[in-house]
Amino acid sequence: LYLIFPDLTPTLLLLALCCSLWEVSHSMPVNNNKGETVSCVFYARTLLENITDLLMQPQLFSGINCTRQNMELISETNTPTVCSPTNSTCSGIITPAFDKDKCVKDMGNDLIHYYRYLSAQPDPDSIIGPSVLHSLRELMENCFKLSPPESSTSNQALVERSSNYNERLSLCKVLKGFQVRTVTINRAISYLNHIKHTN
Repeated sequence: LYLIFPDLTPTLLLLALCCSLWEVSHSMPVNNNKGETVSCVFYARTLLENITDLLMQPQLFSGINCTRQNMELISETNTPTVCSPTNSTCSGIITPAFDKDKCVKDMGNDLIHYYRYLSAQPDPDSIIGPSVLHSLRELMENCFKLSPPESSTSNQALVERSSNYNERLSLCKVLKGFQVRTVTINRAISYLNHIKHTN
């Protein structure tokens, strides 16, 4: 995994290797549409790669040592717990039974939350839109059948306006949390595929 994502921190590597059943592997989409040519694992991996690359962009985090900042995690969902395999202790809680519907719902809510946040960020250098937002939209539409929410801010205004220090600091923290959550989503999609092929 380190060879695939060399910029992952040791903490992220520990999270990614926590449960062997969640090992990221080549797999089929979450849904059963056999006509899809690209798997959901590909979309999820691409999203993780783009988030990791975005965290390394000096234009976004000028004057901020992003690697030293704490991550900001979404509290409205409980994806790491509800997406844990049956009898798993990865999240610190023994999971009695895996609930696919709850897992998929929480992952979808995560993606909507982060899409709404990121689409409202200033992007004068067009760094966020073509990378993370694009891959996030592809994952939402192709694997979760979700339409990206509309931004409450004019796209043109966001393109033209530069972000201030507090906005860039917040973006750093949120992106770090999103990176960790995307590792969980990658593992969960792989686990869903594991269930599909063992039943």
